Amino acid sequence: QVTLVESGGGSVQEGGSLKLSCVASPYGTTTYCMGWFRQVQGKEREGVGFIYTPGGGGIIYGDSVKGRFTVSRDNRKGTLYLEMNSLESEDTAMYYCAAGGNASNGYCLIDRSDYPYWGQGTQVTVSS
Repeated sequence: QVTLVESGGGSVQEGGSLKLSCVASPYGTTTYCMGWFRQVQGKEREGVGFIYTPGGGGIIYGDSVKGRFTVSRDNRKGTLYLEMNSLESEDTAMYYCAAGGNASNGYCLIDRSDYPYWGQGTQVTVSS
């Protein structure tokens, strides 16, 4: 069983930055695919950024965050990160860490049904 704990959420003004962290336990736990989703109440959970560990570590982003968000991971620490820059009010959501996803051709799949392990979420609020 993998447990994921997110941190780093908060309130920020438009144009600001935040960095989210997700620690997986047991300590040092890694899975091939880890990533971030976000969800606004009443809407579908949206894929944000995903990283595949073996080899070159293929990274894939949701269209709405490309160029602004960066996902990375420290496998020794079993920690996943999401650096968010140039934040917009539309980025306001609950952000969830996910692990254990499936991959295809070196890139993680980004459908929520592919991920068996989830954190409790951390809220990000961007004000205009």
